[in-house]
Amino acid sequence: MSARADSEGARVRVDKWLWAARFFKTRSLAKAAIEGGQVHCDGQRVKVSREVVPGMTLTIRQGHEHKTVVVLGLSEVRGPAPVAQQLYEETPDSVEARARLAEQRKAMNLAHPDHRPNKKERRQIHRFQNNWGE
Repeated sequence: MSARADSEGARVRVDKWLWAARFFKTRSLAKAAIEGGQVHCDGQRVKVSREVVPGMTLTIRQGHEHKTVVVLGLSEVRGPAPVAQQLYEETPDSVEARARLAEQRKAMNLAHPDHRPNKKERRQIHRFQNNWGE
């Protein structure tokens, strides 16, 4: 963590914090996500220059996942993953919702076969489709 992160009343821009907390691989990706409306604070869209303070609640959308995190610490530098995980805490509701959605996505994917039909299976499918209308 930087010296600024340890001082009382320190503030860090939200794009730098998201990058340092390892939500995004680069600051430009974090900036694009913020400008695209994928990061909210208290239900309001945030701007790139918004300053993050400990205790702030952020909602971050990454693909299918929505994460709600509470800021615990500040950092302007990107450190190792264990240090980055100490900068925030995900809310229990967020963890539960993500797990529930992951199970739903997994259940939906079970309907898809794991391979393409071979010649014999294709013939059976065509026979079934042709006899279906009769």
